[in-house]
Amino acid sequence: MEDAAQKTFDKLKTEQPEIRKNPELLREIVQQELLPYVHIKYAGALVLGPYYRNATPAQRDAYFAAFKDYLAQVYGQALAMYEGQEYRIEPAKPFADKSNLTIRVTIIDKNGRPPVRLDFQWRKNSKNGEWQAYDMIAEGVSMITTKQNEWSDILSAKGVDGLTKQLEISAKTPITLDEKK
Repeated sequence: MEDAAQKTFDKLKTEQPEIRKNPELLREIVQQELLPYVHIKYAGALVLGPYYRNATPAQRDAYFAAFKDYLAQVYGQALAMYEGQEYRIEPAKPFADKSNLTIRVTIIDKNGRPPVRLDFQWRKNSKNGEWQAYDMIAEGVSMITTKQNEWSDILSAKGVDGLTKQLEISAKTPITLDEKK
């Protein structure tokens, strides 16, 4: 599990010159290095909450595909802020039930900004036995909870199909570098 973070940050470091020229490479890095370790269906179902039960298999498939592409864009954009900062990966802390655990990554800025704490929630996939991340908690704020709140109006007004269309649009947003930082 720690391998996923290690490989991702190593690749970010070595690919920095290319990323500066073409930020869309970040999307590829996320797809190759991070998303294989993400439990897309579990995370996506948690975000949908009660809407998941009522969705047809076809709606679920379309939603999960859009959710995966959305995550590639969002994580790629988040990684655009990486400029060689140091990071520390703490040993995994299992939950009492041993089927969930937390891995904390602390990103330390060399320019003196406060460190950023990211807690990745991992769960043992009941189908394949692999450990996969399903939530990222940045400075105490859960991505799952944030997206549930953010998307509740779309889900209540337009249902799973409406949210899927919105995710498809959002996933196409180009990844950019913010040079003002």
